Amino acid sequence: MADERRSNYLLSGRRVQVRDLIEAGLIGPGAKLRFQRRRMRLTYHAEVTGSGWVRLLPDGQEFPTPSRAAAVAAGMRAVDGWLVWTVVETGRTLDVLRQELLDRAVATAPPASGEQALNPRIHERLREARKRAEDHNPEEFSVRELLGLWGAKDRGDQISRIEADLANHGLVTTPSFRKVTLDSTVRLVVSSAGADEVSAHLASVESAVADEETEDDPIGLTVGNLQSALGGLCSVAPNATFDEALTKMLLNDFSQLAVLNGPRNLRGAVTWRSIAHSRHADPQAGLSAAIEPDVGVVRYDKELIDVLPDLQRTGFVFVRDQENVVAGIVTTADVVQQYGQMAMPFFQVGEVDRSLRRVISRNLSLDQVAGLCNRPVRSFDGLSMGDYQRVLGDPGVWATLGWPLDRSVFIERLDEIRKIRNDVMHFNPDQPPEGTIDKLRKLNALLRQYGDPS
Repeated sequence: MADERRSNYLLSGRRVQVRDLIEAGLIGPGAKLRFQRRRMRLTYHAEVTGSGWVRLLPDGQEFPTPSRAAAVAAGMRAVDGWLVWTVVETGRTLDVLRQELLDRAVATAPPASGEQALNPRIHERLREARKRAEDHNPEEFSVRELLGLWGAKDRGDQISRIEADLANHGLVTTPSFRKVTLDSTVRLVVSSAGADEVSAHLASVESAVADEETEDDPIGLTVGNLQSALGGLCSVAPNATFDEALTKMLLNDFSQLAVLNGPRNLRGAVTWRSIAHSRHADPQAGLSAAIEPDVGVVRYDKELIDVLPDLQRTGFVFVRDQENVVAGIVTTADVVQQYGQMAMPFFQVGEVDRSLRRVISRNLSLDQVAGLCNRPVRSFDGLSMGDYQRVLGDPGVWATLGWPLDRSVFIERLDEIRKIRNDVMHFNPDQPPEGTIDKLRKLNALLRQYGDPS
């Protein structure tokens, strides 16, 4: 029974760790590890500690994850240590042992339900995807379809679970599914193709390595989360005519065009301003005279907030995808629209929070609230949405309010708002479900009507 409970925990949304292999008897403390880079004729050595860390030999540095240990040993930016560390005694990689552990867990765990339950269907689906990736025939999905494998509609509460499941199967998406739109296409690939190919592979999948340590991976809004960033690019060649450029700009209502000499070679841009300046200086000049070479170009996974200075200076930046192709453009208007869409639910959630806090503070003492929340409460400002539910869900408190409303229906709506609030406060880059703003507005209107005693 204990093993079954342990198995259930292993697959409940967290990454497998070396200590799990120890507890399952798949590897022992002191086991010797080897990481070979055959092309470079380099071999690194390590051993497993009793706590499940990896100790490099002979210098004795210890690391909580095999990936971090491998990266330090090889002096590389990132390596999937599960794939490159081999147990010397058996010749099996840590990844093979991890897969055996997962298979065993799925086979022995009892049926369960709920978000944290084992999901043998997903496990088998990812096993198939891993095999296809290793056969150089990776599966392709839209991000929306990928999330749907877990029953998720957006990159909200389940994103850590999804990343953990992918990592446990040695998979990553390229491009990173965090950093593009829901309708962008991603491929499921092996996080590294082997010790000799790690560097080349990492160059193509960037920071999406399936490492256990995700704290260094930025999760804010990225350039690629904007629809236009990777949505295709209208461009002209350096030897194009003014008529060609002007026609494309007029037909598409563009203020600028990329000038490309091949999909990866950005020569600059032509804009209405640069065209006007060049023609004013020389009415007979060709389009090359209107090319502005000093234009911004950023990677799709760059944090959007870091791009704002370039946008302020030029009004647009071009975007490179995971293969370094110039694949799209982001303008000031795109950013204003994105932040505007995010700001509306943010402000509405803030008003709900303030209104509920005001209702509770006017009707209850901190001691009463602490008793209902079953924890110390030092300030009404420290209450969470869950606290509001617990307090207002109490029949006695509800009776004190005297609202002619159904308590269970009201608390059910608060639970919906709690989930919305989690997405908003974690800056979920995806559009909220249809009707979200309307729910927030109507709750705020109700709280203004009943929550203000004046």
